[in-house]
Amino acid sequence: MKAAVVTALGAPLVVREVPVPEPGPGQVLVRIETCGLCHTDIHAARGEWPVKPKDQLIPGHEGVGIVEAVGAGDLPVAVGQRVAMPWLGDACGHCRYCIDGWETYCTDPAYTGYTMDGGYAEYAVAWASHVVPVPDGVDPVDASPLTCAGVTTYKALKVAEPRPDETCMVVGIGGLGHLGLQYARVFGCRTVAVDVHDDKLQLAKELGADHVLDARGDQAAQLAEIGGVDIALVTVPSPAAMRAAHAALNPNGRLVLVGLPADNRLELPVFETVLKGVKVIGSLVGTRNDLAACFDLHARGLTRVVTETRRLEDVNACFEEVLAGEVPARLVFDLR
Repeated sequence: MKAAVVTALGAPLVVREVPVPEPGPGQVLVRIETCGLCHTDIHAARGEWPVKPKDQLIPGHEGVGIVEAVGAGDLPVAVGQRVAMPWLGDACGHCRYCIDGWETYCTDPAYTGYTMDGGYAEYAVAWASHVVPVPDGVDPVDASPLTCAGVTTYKALKVAEPRPDETCMVVGIGGLGHLGLQYARVFGCRTVAVDVHDDKLQLAKELGADHVLDARGDQAAQLAEIGGVDIALVTVPSPAAMRAAHAALNPNGRLVLVGLPADNRLELPVFETVLKGVKVIGSLVGTRNDLAACFDLHARGLTRVVTETRRLEDVNACFEEVLAGEVPARLVFDLR
């Protein structure tokens, strides 16, 4: 089968022929139809995180495809079913976090496209317990970004406990933020979209944002004029953007961080945080149930996924597109 392989951390990926994997007990073999490109894939390929990925990694944690074969066991999915392969490839099921409904913080997890091979290939093996069925009517090209960008921003807002009488600001209207903006509307909030690119600001208007702010201007004055915000979801890896979002929060506001700064540092004022009762929340990704909710919302016509499709052979050029900020929302490799 064809696959894009990280032969050495930091080196360009190599698209080559590799053997089709076989599913073991409890696993399924998925014929990949589409796989989105997440910035995490670039971090993985470059070995930029403290915990390094597996050797000879096939990245991709937004794989969507058809179950072609199943391993031994009583499995929750069957041959012929379309499924998604999310970031959380497997969880132990018995640690305190799994039992308490927080499986994304499992103490013994497996990560798709990081500790196990992912969807940058024609076939991939996944744990049957952690693939998520894709409903009829949800196109695989849409399902791939929902599998990470969607469920990440959905969960980030969910943990902020939004109310219909609140205002939610989404900073960065890219692959994650354009979905986060729509989920904020689904939760009933008034919405504020913030970006520095004209095309992203226009997209926010098209997606129905109540207020669209150009951060190249006086963002603080613009936010003060609309009365501040109650929730700020920051999807960009910019400490400056995070600090500006924190400053815009009303009393009892929630700053939800999704973007990961390169230097892993963020300085915030303690005085204002304490006096205003501000909560600073980090959010990883959602659970299988959260992803099922994202698929359901999309099937009901409540979200729109903005994508451009690419060939897997162009993976290295696609990485450069993402790093240059030249992508309107989400790139998706179409392997059909």
